[in-house]
Amino acid sequence: MKNLPYEIKLTYIIAIVIMLLFVGFIIFVVMTYNRKQLLYQKEKQLREAEHENSLLQEELKRQEAIRQERERISHDMHDELGAGISALKLQVEFLKQKISEEETQEDINELLQTAESMNLSMREILWSLNTENDDLGSFVQYLCNYAENFFRKTNLQVHCVHSDINPEKSISSEIRRNLLLCVKEAFNNIYKHANASEVKMTIDQMGNEICIEIQDNGHGFKTENLNGNGLKNMKIRMENIEGKLQIYSSENSCCLVFSLFI
Repeated sequence: MKNLPYEIKLTYIIAIVIMLLFVGFIIFVVMTYNRKQLLYQKEKQLREAEHENSLLQEELKRQEAIRQERERISHDMHDELGAGISALKLQVEFLKQKISEEETQEDINELLQTAESMNLSMREILWSLNTENDDLGSFVQYLCNYAENFFRKTNLQVHCVHSDINPEKSISSEIRRNLLLCVKEAFNNIYKHANASEVKMTIDQMGNEICIEIQDNGHGFKTENLNGNGLKNMKIRMENIEGKLQIYSSENSCCLVFSLFI
């Protein structure tokens, strides 16, 4: 290298400088590209986050609108239907006091029973619409109170137990309504057909799964027959809320198990 002419040395030096500049340019281009890609990814993530936030805000607005509509319907039913049914019962009671014929008295008693049944159904609908009851604690308490009230005027002893319940666990009005109707149908079947003396309702929570077990000491029935006693309807209701109904029956007892994930 020392013996090379000056011009050749200069050429080598220029070539090396050009190569270094070219390499530096390549590095610069790559770094610039990577920086732009990083900025693009960040902008894309920001746009996606803004879109998701927008969807979330819309969903919150929709849920709030549904909640307000449920409360409006609940208030309207309470103020209008509730007052109307109460007035009807009062008028029938006055009419009953003025009439002495036994046959007419029986007709009036049937009217009173119908009015009371309508009033009870309305209270159940109001309970299902009330957003304050959209938690597991309120639902379990309601079921236990319903069981006690249902069998209060009968000779059946009722026991309601529950364990590992998270009272703040959210539960939708649709699930509450369908489970309540299943429990009502089960109680009706026990009262009318089981010839039982004891009924036990057990409510358990295992993680996100809730299990309601209703057992009586009656004579049971054939489990292959699901067309009678409302069993088919209970099975359909549980399928509608992605749950299941299991039936265990023998000569001395019957047990219905309603289970689903909430």
